[in-house]
Amino acid sequence: MKYVRILICLVFSLLAVVPMQGRRLNDKVQNRPYADLKRWHLGFSVGMYASDLLFTHNGLVTDDGKQWRMDQPDYQPGFCVNGLIGLRLNKHFELRFNPGMYFGSRDIHFRDINSEATERQNIKSTFIVLPVDIKFAALRYRNARPYAMAGIMPTFDVGKKSNDLLKLSASDIYLSLGFGCDFYLPYFKLVPELKFCFGLRDLLVHDRPDLVEEPGKYQFTKSLSKATSKMVVLTFYFE
Repeated sequence: MKYVRILICLVFSLLAVVPMQGRRLNDKVQNRPYADLKRWHLGFSVGMYASDLLFTHNGLVTDDGKQWRMDQPDYQPGFCVNGLIGLRLNKHFELRFNPGMYFGSRDIHFRDINSEATERQNIKSTFIVLPVDIKFAALRYRNARPYAMAGIMPTFDVGKKSNDLLKLSASDIYLSLGFGCDFYLPYFKLVPELKFCFGLRDLLVHDRPDLVEEPGKYQFTKSLSKATSKMVVLTFYFE
């Protein structure tokens, strides 16, 4: 949870500092007063994210008396970059399409609860993401405009897969909820956004013919009912 707290602190710090800086420069000037009247607009974003895997165990005890538990003990921050295509629907609502790529990795620990036996696996991922969001913005106040967003985010992992202890599906779909604030600067909008993404699919590949002749490795897959994912994503849009 350490990285999640850091992400949240960064967002709230920026939300506090940027408006103060704008008022110090000129408290009466409204930057880019017609920016929100455009039907279409483009932009891009960079950011970082932390992902987690949630495992559901089925209580399997192997023939040699082992009962394995899997978990991801820590969050490892990844990097993300996205494009932005925005369609203004009305005064408050905007439809956004944000295709991009996420780069990261996850460490999975395996522990036998009946002994001190442990295993470890690092899962590296390169996601192509295709988020579609609805953005609901409040009324603009000077050079700031807070908003909330919700949407779906299909993902496709194009990284090379290895025949390891656990194998995850290459595709998933996330439900996304978040908030942010548009800051109107003289030449562009800076938009920090924090969103929480909840995976809706079971990512675990249960059918592992590549491990049939290696029961020592296949027992980890058989010990799980499902595995789902979640993410916390901090992005900075430039529009």
